[in-house]
Amino acid sequence: MNVSAHVDTFARDHLPPPSQWPDLLFDLPELRYPDRLNCAAELLHGQPADRPAFRTPTGPLWTYADLRARVDRVAHLLAGDLGVVPGARVLLRGPTTPWLAACWLAVLKAGAVAVTVLAQQRPHELATICEIARVEHALCDIRAVDDLAKAEIPGLRVTTYGGDAPDDLLNRPAPDTPYPAVDTAADDVALIAFTSGTTGRPKGCMHFHRDVLAIADTFSRHVLQPRPDDVFAGSPPLGFTFGLGGLVVFPLRAGASAVLLEQAGPGQLLPAIAGHRVSVLFTAPTAYRAMLAELDGHDVSSLRRCVSAGENLPAATWRAWHERTGLRLINGIGATELLHIFISAADEDIRPGTTGIAVPGWHARVQDGDGEPVPDGEPGLLAVRGPVGCRYLADPRQREYVRDGWNITGDTYVREPDGYFRYLARADDMIISAGYNIAGPEVEDALLRHPDVLEAAVVGRPDEARGQVVVAYAVLKEGARRDTEALRAFVKSELAPYKCPREVVLLDALPRTATGKLQRFRLRDTNGDQQ
Repeated sequence: MNVSAHVDTFARDHLPPPSQWPDLLFDLPELRYPDRLNCAAELLHGQPADRPAFRTPTGPLWTYADLRARVDRVAHLLAGDLGVVPGARVLLRGPTTPWLAACWLAVLKAGAVAVTVLAQQRPHELATICEIARVEHALCDIRAVDDLAKAEIPGLRVTTYGGDAPDDLLNRPAPDTPYPAVDTAADDVALIAFTSGTTGRPKGCMHFHRDVLAIADTFSRHVLQPRPDDVFAGSPPLGFTFGLGGLVVFPLRAGASAVLLEQAGPGQLLPAIAGHRVSVLFTAPTAYRAMLAELDGHDVSSLRRCVSAGENLPAATWRAWHERTGLRLINGIGATELLHIFISAADEDIRPGTTGIAVPGWHARVQDGDGEPVPDGEPGLLAVRGPVGCRYLADPRQREYVRDGWNITGDTYVREPDGYFRYLARADDMIISAGYNIAGPEVEDALLRHPDVLEAAVVGRPDEARGQVVVAYAVLKEGARRDTEALRAFVKSELAPYKCPREVVLLDALPRTATGKLQRFRLRDTNGDQQ
C-alpha cells in the first residue's frame, strides 16, 4: 500500500488483512491510476467554468465554477473551524441537493472519509453506523437534524447547513480562495458505504479514492458512454451507492450535469425529465413500471439512456418500457461492496431477461458452493472481481463475501452459452418445493405480464409435505378486479405447473427499504405468522 495522507488512521487500521481481500484487476489502461490521487480533485478538475454542473427543480443552476468555489469553501471550514483532519470520518445526511453533493466532495478533497447515510434512517440506525465507523463529525441538512440529535451519539459534533444560525455551515466566514486538495494516496479510504441489508448489523464497505474513479472508468465509460451535454437524473439517494455514482460521480467525470431531486418518485421524475430535458435516467424497475401508467402527457423524448438497477429487472417491464418509449433499458447488477454496476449491457448488446455481460474491467463467473465453476446453463453463485473489491470495516463477514480471490455477491445466476448472465434469485430466496428449484423472480415476471398487476413478489412458505410452496404477493392497478384464482390460472398458463403459486395474496403495497429494495424477508415472516 502507498504512504497514507491520513492523520486519523482508523479506517486504514481496520481494513481486513490483505490475505482476505479479493484479487484486484486493472486490465484497462484507464484503470492504472497514479499512486497519489484525490478523487474529488479529479472529478472537479478541467471542466469549463460556465458549464452546468447541478440543477434543481426550483433553485438556481450551479455551474462548475460555482461547484468548485462552494466545495473549496466547505473544505476550508472542515480543515479550519471544524477541526476535521485527514482520515476522520464525516457523516453526511440530508435530502438529495447540490449542497449535499458539495459537502461530499469537500470531505474527500479535505482528505477525510465520507459516510453518507439516508435521510430516512432513524436514530438507532444512525447511532449504530456512527459506533461502527467511529464518527465524530457530521454535516447535516437543517431539515434532517432532528433524528441525528435524538440518536445522542457520544462526542458527535453536528454542523448544520441550510439554516439561519450564525454557526450554520453556509453562514460561517471562510476563505474565498481555492482549497489545495489533500495529497491522498490512491488507496486511502475515501468513503464508507453501509449496506442497506435487510437483516442483521449493517456492514461498512470501505472504498478507496481510486475506486470512485474506477466505477466511472468501467461501467459509465464503456456501457453508459455519457457525453458532456448529457443531463442526468434519477431516484436513488446519495446515501445509496447507485445514486452516488449515477447522480454525482458519473456526470462529473464526463463533464455533464445532473438534476438533483429531493423527492424523486414517478410523479416528480416525469416532470423533471420534460422540464430539464433529461437524457440519462437512473431508477429501479418498480419506478419504470409505475411511470408507464403516467407517461401520457409527459414528454420523455430527451431520454437516450435509462439505467435499471437495485433489484432484478423483469423482462415484462423491459418490453413494456420499450414498446411505449422505444428505449432499451440498460439492466445492471451492482453491490455496495463493489460500489456500482459490474454486469450490464447497452444498445444492441441487450438481451431482455438477462442482466448482461461482465462490464469491461470486470470478470464474472458462476460457481458452486466449493468455488468450482459450473457449466453454462446450470445455476450457481455469482462470483466477480475487478478494480474494486469488498473490504468490510472490521467485520468477520469479510470471509463469507470474499472467497479464493472472488467476491461472492449472494446471487444465484446462470451463465448462458453466449456469455450472458441471467439472474435467478438471491441465493437465500431460491424456493425448493418437492425437489424442484424455483426462482421467485421468474414467477414474479410471469405475474407482471398480467395486465392488472402493478407489482409482484414471490416467496417460499414452509410446508411439511413439500418443504416449501410458492406464495405470491401482488399489488393490482387501480380499478382492477381482485380475482386471485384468475391470477393463479394466468401464471399456470405461463409457467410449468410446479412453479405456480399455491396462493396469491393481494396487498396495497409491497414492503421495501428506503432505497426501494424489496424486503422479501418481511413477506416470509408474514408467511410464518400464517402457519
